[in-house]
Amino acid sequence: MSARGSTLSAMASTSRILALGAAGAVLVAVAACAPQDDPAPATTASAAAASCTKDSLRTRTPGKLTVATDEPAYEPWFKDNKPDNGEGFEAAVAYAVAEQLGYARGDVAWTRVKFDAAIAPGPKSFDFDINQFSITEERKRAVDFSAPYYQVRQTVIALKSSKIVGRTSLADLRDAKLGAQVGTTSYRAITEVIKPTVQPQVYNSNDDAKKALQNGQLDGLVVDLPTAFYITGAELTDATIVGQVPQVGTPEAFGLLLDKGSPLTACVSDAVGKLADAGTLRQLEQKWLAQAAGAAELT
Repeated sequence: MSARGSTLSAMASTSRILALGAAGAVLVAVAACAPQDDPAPATTASAAAASCTKDSLRTRTPGKLTVATDEPAYEPWFKDNKPDNGEGFEAAVAYAVAEQLGYARGDVAWTRVKFDAAIAPGPKSFDFDINQFSITEERKRAVDFSAPYYQVRQTVIALKSSKIVGRTSLADLRDAKLGAQVGTTSYRAITEVIKPTVQPQVYNSNDDAKKALQNGQLDGLVVDLPTAFYITGAELTDATIVGQVPQVGTPEAFGLLLDKGSPLTACVSDAVGKLADAGTLRQLEQKWLAQAAGAAELT
């Protein structure tokens, strides 16, 4: 359950790619990574090398790459609401993609576009937008997406007074009373990965689950990581992240958003795929989400 699509209207959910080819009449098939089909951030079929050089990319401003995000830009995706400082997971990803495409840091220009405006049909004021966009079939009718740069993880949060705060392994949570919204990947993470000895609690909504956590009826609540950041950062200041759970089921994924039929889609998607294959995206996730943001992985 993603933060923008649920009771936490600031976040987004699910993923898949639509990539258009380049170089004349040749279409380059891009391997997609949709949450309904294949959860792995697979490398896209390489776009023609000549068409993916800085000099040949048809950006809004020749020689420059215009990247958009929301205003304000929240941590840990960005830091201090300053995308151009390159700090925070999504800021770092954007600069890594730019570098992969041949753009120096000074060649990247940032612009601000509201989330709803970015996913709406119509011409865009950017080359690509990075803003926790989950890729859905509905959105793909209006915009293009790159290969996924992030697979959403499930996360345990708890009140700071909870007995499970400070625990570092799945085994440490076996005696915990956990809860999640019914029918979600979060609930599957409890039953299939954590496997507590105490019967997990199920709620009709995250709001109901949060109330149970506040009332001391739960040791911990399982939600997706974007939602966990939002709850602990903006809603429950006395709550904290215990840790991330290993992937389960078919995770949601975030992709870079481009104009529908953008001539850049194949090259941007190819760049993301190469960063995934090189382990760069995983390193950035570890640095900015697990370490800097305090969402350690439970093993």
